Amino acid sequence: MGLLARLRKEWFIIGIVLVILSAKLQPSVGVKGGPLKPEITIAYFAVSLIFFNSGLSLKTEELRSALLHVRLHLFVQSFTLVFFPLAIWLLLQFLALTAIDQWLLKGLQTVSCMPPPVSSAVILTKAVGGNEAAAIFNSAFGSFLGIVVTPLLLLLFLGSSSSVPFTSIFSQLFMTVVVPLILGQVCRGFLREFLDRRKPPFGAISSAVLLMIIYTTFCDTFSNPNIELDPTSLLLVVLIIFSIQVSFMLLTFAFSTRSRSGFSPADTVAIIFCSTHKSLTLGIPMLKIVFEGYEHLSLISVPLLIYHPAQILLGSILVPTIRSWMTSRQKGIKLSSLQPV
Repeated sequence: MGLLARLRKEWFIIGIVLVILSAKLQPSVGVKGGPLKPEITIAYFAVSLIFFNSGLSLKTEELRSALLHVRLHLFVQSFTLVFFPLAIWLLLQFLALTAIDQWLLKGLQTVSCMPPPVSSAVILTKAVGGNEAAAIFNSAFGSFLGIVVTPLLLLLFLGSSSSVPFTSIFSQLFMTVVVPLILGQVCRGFLREFLDRRKPPFGAISSAVLLMIIYTTFCDTFSNPNIELDPTSLLLVVLIIFSIQVSFMLLTFAFSTRSRSGFSPADTVAIIFCSTHKSLTLGIPMLKIVFEGYEHLSLISVPLLIYHPAQILLGSILVPTIRSWMTSRQKGIKLSSLQPV
């Protein structure tokens, strides 16, 4: 792959680096009350656009075939929204005794509370040849579930309700997340044929808006002289994130391949990716709403910004290995079924 093709493929990761550098060089542009007026343009219009775009792009009509695989859905959703946050909370009880920046540790907890992503888990499941329908269902269902569950988990584990009224958070979530998402789904019902024919770049649109949100978040950080990011803490958090991802992928693999699990090899692939991946597209706007007014918001956001490219990088590296395992396992099952009893 040529350099230009690589840059085009990884434009979002490069974009994150560039907007953070831009925020560092000229933070006054994106701060509250600045030229961009993020308290209006970002808090309402940008977040609403992301969720309207998600509603427009979610192919709910494709989910019906996967709907009846209840055991798989229960496993994925309970792992990602119950076990994941609790396990990280327990881990943080030990990490809190170390010298790692407390706000980065809080950021790790926010990562654990996020729903599965709409795209990356599906893309990697498809690349391996796993149960794509199940991946689509759990990504879409998890996104809808996350609208209610994620803010509750954030409030439960991080207690942001002390500075932001609970009712205020959910009224804003309803207006900027639920309403645009429903409107997007309604519009999709009328525009389905056009959207399937033209295939608009939904992912690129959401990613571009997301870069604006990240930019203004870091503008707030760099305009505050009291906030410093410790390089050692950052490096340790990167290592912890990769360790969490590898550990949880192995854990979901072990549980879903047990003899009495009832999951096929293709199901296991969907489970591995959907259970361990976390949504940046939904996560950053939610953090912006739930932690509005926090001067350390950008530091809390850092682990999620790291987790997103890390899960894609790790998943992409493991695609050939998982594919070869799935193929050999399926051949073994097929051969055993052909043997006479």
